[in-house]
Amino acid sequence: MLSVVNMAAAASPAAPAVEVAALSGSLSKSSLNTGLIRSAIKLSKESVNGIQIEHVDISQLPMLNTDLIVDGAYPPAVESFRRTIVKADSFLFASPEHNYSITAPLKNAMDWASMAPNCWADKAAAVVSVGGGFGGGRSQYHLRQIGVYLDLHFINKPEFFLNAFQPPPKFDSHCNLIDVEAEENLKVILVALRDFTLRLKN
Repeated sequence: MLSVVNMAAAASPAAPAVEVAALSGSLSKSSLNTGLIRSAIKLSKESVNGIQIEHVDISQLPMLNTDLIVDGAYPPAVESFRRTIVKADSFLFASPEHNYSITAPLKNAMDWASMAPNCWADKAAAVVSVGGGFGGGRSQYHLRQIGVYLDLHFINKPEFFLNAFQPPPKFDSHCNLIDVEAEENLKVILVALRDFTLRLKN
């Protein structure tokens, strides 16, 4: 198995960076899942070549209601969101688990961008999660099911489930990831997403 360093070097430095839209299923300012996205952005700037990550805010999206679509035009927040999704090469989802499934804000975002023309189709994706017990893993399986219908192509492995409540501490008081092993695992996810995105594009 290639090391993270060797895999990172596999991307051509001359090639354009893979543009990743990162979505957190939590709207909370103290979200650990959003903390994973911040860590992914940091890693993309410091140690994973060939990838550029943008955190896409879904908090301003209205609840899905087709009455809001007037003469074929989406509400401004929805239209802006859909343009961002279309522009991205691939996606990174940080998916909290609520009642064995994904959160309402994330499902709402998925639905808005899935309306014709489907903005998700034929693109690569990865999902990470943090929580207790299974580390939010059940939400990932539901998200993957949604992805099947939307023609999203999730990387199968590696997987990333993080139990935030098992010592040692995984996050600092500002909800930033501080666990070295978890950070290395997140780095491997980003490399896999980058490489899979490039394979799909070729």
